[in-house]
Amino acid sequence: MTKTLSELLTETVVLNIDWNELPPETKIKQVAYDSRAVKPGGLFVAIPGFRYDGHEFIPDAIANGAAAVVLEQPTTRLPAGVAKVIVPDSREALPDIAANFYDYPSRKQKVVGVTGTNGKTSTTFLCEAMFQQAGYKTGLIGTIENHIGDRILPVERTTPESVDIEYLLGEMVKDGATHVVLEVSSHALDLKRVKNIDFDVAVFTNLSQDHLDYHKTLADYRLAKAQLFAQLSSKGRGKGVKTAVLNADDPNSAVMEKATAAAVLTYGIENKADITASQIKIEAQTASFRLTTPAGISQIRLNTTGLFSVYNALAACSVGISQGIGQDIISAALENMSGVPGRFEQVKCGQDFSVIVDYAHTPDGLENILKTAREFAAGRVILVFGCGGDRDRTKRPLMGRLGAKYADLVYITSDNPRSEDPEEIINHIEAGVKEVADKGSYNRIIDRRQAIYAALAAARPQDVVLIAGKGHETDQILNERTIHFDDREVVRDYFKGLNSS
Repeated sequence: MTKTLSELLTETVVLNIDWNELPPETKIKQVAYDSRAVKPGGLFVAIPGFRYDGHEFIPDAIANGAAAVVLEQPTTRLPAGVAKVIVPDSREALPDIAANFYDYPSRKQKVVGVTGTNGKTSTTFLCEAMFQQAGYKTGLIGTIENHIGDRILPVERTTPESVDIEYLLGEMVKDGATHVVLEVSSHALDLKRVKNIDFDVAVFTNLSQDHLDYHKTLADYRLAKAQLFAQLSSKGRGKGVKTAVLNADDPNSAVMEKATAAAVLTYGIENKADITASQIKIEAQTASFRLTTPAGISQIRLNTTGLFSVYNALAACSVGISQGIGQDIISAALENMSGVPGRFEQVKCGQDFSVIVDYAHTPDGLENILKTAREFAAGRVILVFGCGGDRDRTKRPLMGRLGAKYADLVYITSDNPRSEDPEEIINHIEAGVKEVADKGSYNRIIDRRQAIYAALAAARPQDVVLIAGKGHETDQILNERTIHFDDREVVRDYFKGLNSS
């Protein structure tokens, strides 16, 4: 796919273009924001970042063959043959250019965006399964992996940069995908990564404390989420009515509703809603409930447990109802889903106690899985968890307090320490634990593998061992090093060691 520079800039605010001897008819062959990824004939967009400024890497982009550069600094000199495009905000310009380059692929698909603190991944997987059950070709962009039909691609961040999203959506169009589901993080909304995505449905799962290292206040975090709903309109480009799907049991939904001009469809358990669940039964490996929608009543049995699983199912069901999918198809999709990797995932190695790995890394997420474990645990609940470094520090004692409140035995350990001292992170968690825990009911073990091993060794028949924080992740970030680390593999390694000894 190629376009001239003038064609690419038609929807972008431009202060000045210095063609600098570049022939105006030159075709731009690529759009990039990373100088290392620039290819001959590409357009490099220099973005000021949190750690590095893209303007510093303009020489590298030119060395790699950039034909043009979009930048904010007018005094920057470029060699002859490389056009200079001055814009007031290159981060704002990037999604405009990217969407244009890939011919606005989201306008050719039904696109569902899911945002919220917890439940995004499971809800997107359920939506994908529902669309597939209805016979549609699908795509998915999320935390664990990206899907283009049956192809599975790795991911680098919850919501990729705008160029990457537009590329993926373009590939999905080529593959024939008609329905696409995206996890949409607050960072992505605030950093304009989804600025030009034409969403048909926006889903709000819930909101609790997270990412305050970035947003600073819960109010700012809430407003970032609300941007997704502000992007919706009642009608858009001939695609029909847009729908905001909101959790009636979360008071933050009022902010999302106020932000949108779209039709609103609500789901809930406790409060009045359009789509509801009642007669809920939570068991060790399943959850069942009576589903009531404007289309009728169904009895649902999920292959995952926990009240949070019921909420995720209601959110996905609401998306299906908004798109005219039959309730029998929705019910079949919900019941056929076997679960999502790293989301309350059971690890079975023949042991006489339960081992569950979950991504819970927020106070609300941790409390949810602990409450669920308490509902079916015949023995004790043993918790292994830590908190990520270079992230919101204020949630650490909160999570420590919750761990001590709901678990009988706690192992505080490392998550992804990044550049922080793991001992200091554990100190912050321990401060919360000490407010609740009896002496001797918790342990500090910095090495995550050793902490998991210790928890498994302490487990007795009918206990539940919860390993929280990393879920599906397959690596651990230690200062400048990243090592392979998968909680599920560590559990299996432990039992292999027992069996071979």
